[in-house]
Amino acid sequence: MYNNKLGCFTATGVIATLITLFAIAGFALAGGSQMFSAGELNAQPGDSLGGVTSHAQITECSACHAASFSAETMADRCASCHTEIAAQMKDVAKLHGAIMQKSSTALACRDCHPEHRGETAALTDMADSTFPHEALGFSLKGHQLTAAGAAFSCKDCHQDDITKFAPDTCDSCHRQIDAAFTQSHVLSFGSDCLACHDGVDKFGSDFEHSAFAFQLIGKHANLACTKCHLNARTVADLQSAPQDCFSCHQKDDKHEGGFGTDCSACHNPTDWSDAKFDHNLSAFKLEGEHAEVKCDQCHVNNVFKGTPQDCVSCHQKDDEHNGEFGTDCAACHTPKTWDGATFDHTRSNFPLTGAHTNVDCKQCHTNGQFKGLDTTCLACHAEPTEHAGQFGTDCVACHTTTAWTPATFNGDHTFPLNHGEGGQVSCATCHPAGYKTYTCYGCHEHNESNISSKHREEGISNFENCMECHADGREHDD
Repeated sequence: MYNNKLGCFTATGVIATLITLFAIAGFALAGGSQMFSAGELNAQPGDSLGGVTSHAQITECSACHAASFSAETMADRCASCHTEIAAQMKDVAKLHGAIMQKSSTALACRDCHPEHRGETAALTDMADSTFPHEALGFSLKGHQLTAAGAAFSCKDCHQDDITKFAPDTCDSCHRQIDAAFTQSHVLSFGSDCLACHDGVDKFGSDFEHSAFAFQLIGKHANLACTKCHLNARTVADLQSAPQDCFSCHQKDDKHEGGFGTDCSACHNPTDWSDAKFDHNLSAFKLEGEHAEVKCDQCHVNNVFKGTPQDCVSCHQKDDEHNGEFGTDCAACHTPKTWDGATFDHTRSNFPLTGAHTNVDCKQCHTNGQFKGLDTTCLACHAEPTEHAGQFGTDCVACHTTTAWTPATFNGDHTFPLNHGEGGQVSCATCHPAGYKTYTCYGCHEHNESNISSKHREEGISNFENCMECHADGREHDD
């Protein structure tokens, strides 16, 4: 009969084995993996932390290695001893704070500070870790390979101390790439490369000025940076460069400040000399034909400031009045046309009223004479023959500018003018043959034969001179 022997794989043996394994695992977990050793701890002395000056003095693995079922991590154990580092982690301005709070990669202490590598091994080694360099303000995205084409190592920039940056690192490397440019760049902006550059080349060769308020267009596009950013040593210096035209172009201002400081009101970046001045910005606006006049006709020899703004300064040679009307040309003329003048005669000592307003200027101002004209009526209106010199030269005593006739005598009339017809008797009624003689027979109730017989009956023989007896036009009984 066949006897199947399982040896130690009997049910009892399997159970015993499992119990033993669970006991060992439990002891290992509870002891913080103190059953195992990955190598010797660093024995280099440092500052005393809780009486311990080096990791080699730590004998309990659980002092650093937390049990897997514990809520603590190894980083918590590190922080419990290195309290000053734990405080840094809460301050973004400090190294460890920047790494923890600005990094997009979650790092543990041992990622940069490995142990169990021997008594003299370095406690800081980032060769096998992805260090969040951008969290410290300088990205390595643009620095993957050296000038020789090899991958960068920490020592390439930090030499033997990763907490320090060798100041000549950028210079020595970039001179291998472009010595001429590097030399010029250092002379222009100094040797503190990190004051402006962050590794992403924000201010490098791919810098886009169009992303900022001051666009580089026209001739500005080809200017060297130092033309505007002179002696700039930091980003703040670059950003503080003035953006107004006058700050750079004051030395080129031929107007000597006469048009203010806003150069762009007339000039453009494409061509400084191709200027278009908006004359409406000045005190003298260009209207009418003035808008078509070339600049140098008024601004002789490029003199702009102090140019006369009165008409006579430019138009004196065109003054046909020879100064008779003064220097205020605008009183009659407009910029639209020199010939279309309208003189305000009320400004003169002979205002135009009535029919005078419709008289052509040349009727009074013959041969272009304006000054010194005789303003009496007789200068234009010769005395009518019917006046026969009886009324002198004061025409306005009877006539008005509204019309020459009818006229109203306002002089010293020896006979009442309210005699008959309601005081509206015309002169010709009494003076049919002229004003030196008169007759009373012009009225309808007078008849020469009746007058003659009536006066003879009363014994009056001299009845031809009516005024002798009827001075006031009334009948007298005596």
